[in-house]
Amino acid sequence: MKHPRTDNDNRRACLYLGLLIVVSVALAACAHQPPPSGGDLPGFFSGLLHGFTIVFSLIGSIFLDWRIYAFPNSGGWYDLGYVIGATMFLGGSAAGAR
Repeated sequence: MKHPRTDNDNRRACLYLGLLIVVSVALAACAHQPPPSGGDLPGFFSGLLHGFTIVFSLIGSIFLDWRIYAFPNSGGWYDLGYVIGATMFLGGSAAGAR
């Protein structure tokens, strides 16, 4: 016979999940990048291209010394282009609508 889950089991699982989330957020908050230096940093359109080629860059990074994300970059504009490019290539919300 199987033992039915009780409210205590559910509370304990929620507590462990909450603790895992808090620890993960605390560890992620410690991460930072050094400030970018240099003149010709990748911007929005470079981020768009890098986001669009995300899958090919990931496969290439397995075999070669490639990165799928440019560092240093210009910051928020590069990030925005990267997300838009990756969304365009990976299908965005249209893939989930089918």
